Amino acid sequence: MNRHPMKPTDPRIRHYTDDHIRTLLAEVQERGKKFGLIWPSAGTDRTLDGRVLVRFGTAPASTLLNLLTLLLDVDRETWCDS
Repeated sequence: MNRHPMKPTDPRIRHYTDDHIRTLLAEVQERGKKFGLIWPSAGTDRTLDGRVLVRFGTAPASTLLNLLTLLLDVDRETWCDS
């Protein structure tokens, strides 16, 4: 697929709440285990200018969404190849 990463300034980010981000973090942790992507201390940090920050290096939520998209793409490719 030819998708462009979501930017931290994307207006769609403002629609994600702390609860949404915590759910997405749990999914990234679950899907990332097989790749060694483990952040036991990851969580939501604070909201800056209407955007929830993720606590693994105080990354914007767009980083989390882009990572989850990559993990989902890998799962789709693996499933289609089998």
